[in-house]
Amino acid sequence: MAPMVHSVEIERSREDVFAYVTDPSRFPEWQEAVVRASVQGSGPLQQGSRIELTLRMGKREQTMTSELSEYSPPESYAFRVIDGPVRAVGNGRFETLGEDRTRFTFELDFRGHGIGKLLVPLFVRRQAAKELPESHAKLKKQLENRS
Repeated sequence: MAPMVHSVEIERSREDVFAYVTDPSRFPEWQEAVVRASVQGSGPLQQGSRIELTLRMGKREQTMTSELSEYSPPESYAFRVIDGPVRAVGNGRFETLGEDRTRFTFELDFRGHGIGKLLVPLFVRRQAAKELPESHAKLKKQLENRS
């Protein structure tokens, strides 16, 4: 299947949007399914950094690890989940549309392993297709309401 792609325009600079979107401590503020997220190890984010994520999936929580496969502030980033039955692969791009106006475009796909091969088409893609626009609306609201 083709990856899901969604864009949102935000009244903030590209640098501000990139910094907020890629800060794991902020993920729960705008991504409904994220319960916790933190960088493993120390030092600044960079290509190869790993992030531990705990997501709410229905009534249970699932912890997984994602790895930044690209990190190019403030233009783009990419990640891949490296464990678990459902492994997301995503990338974000940030375009300057004018002074303090940015388009954030996010592309997301999933790979199933074991039971995940059944879960991806039956549940995961549908849930993500619903959550992606909701998360972007929340992201826009969070950033545009920050002083």
